[in-house]
Amino acid sequence: MKNTIPALLITTMLISCNLSDKTKNPVTEPSETETMTDSAPSDDKKQLKPIETDEDLVATALMAAPKASRDNCTVIGYNMAGEFVTLKEGDNEFIVLADDPKKNGFNAACYHKDLEPFMARGRALREEGKTAEEIFDIREAEMKSGKLNIPTGATLHIYYGEQTMYDPETSEVEGAKLRYVVYMPWATAASTGLPEIPAAPNHPWIMNPGTHRAHIMISPLPSPQE
Repeated sequence: MKNTIPALLITTMLISCNLSDKTKNPVTEPSETETMTDSAPSDDKKQLKPIETDEDLVATALMAAPKASRDNCTVIGYNMAGEFVTLKEGDNEFIVLADDPKKNGFNAACYHKDLEPFMARGRALREEGKTAEEIFDIREAEMKSGKLNIPTGATLHIYYGEQTMYDPETSEVEGAKLRYVVYMPWATAASTGLPEIPAAPNHPWIMNPGTHRAHIMISPLPSPQE
């Protein structure tokens, strides 16, 4: 009993102090940003920003390249002014095509420099107003004649997504994923042993079999919410 009375007095004093502190410092509603992060710890919150400068275009585009090679990649593409330019000079084997800021969503690609003549030809034909079918037929004929060449095994890395906000600390674009294309000109299901339709997400399959644009496609796994 002697110990109970002091304990009750201490408890009463603590409750009184806590009530006093809440009156002096009322709890405020969380900001809109805090609400969107599902009350995650502040250290884990991503501070996303829009892609609005040429530097942003370069930073996000490089996410399409292998991590070890990003510093020395050449980056080309449309700048914020709408001009097709070299956004970053590089000296390794990779060329990165930045996202077009005038188009919806995000799409950047990285490929071996030996693919650039083929890619550049496609861009030139699109500028001429050629349709996708016309571009396919023209490059098919030019591949057969030897005017164009796609090195067997050359890989295209595509970093894409529906959103255009990104984390400036990591350069990751919100919700973006990687898809891989391995070019195998004239290859078929019979010559590779691959199916012509994907068996499941993230499983390789052959697209455009028997043509100049035959390639092994590896698409990403779906997100848990998909």
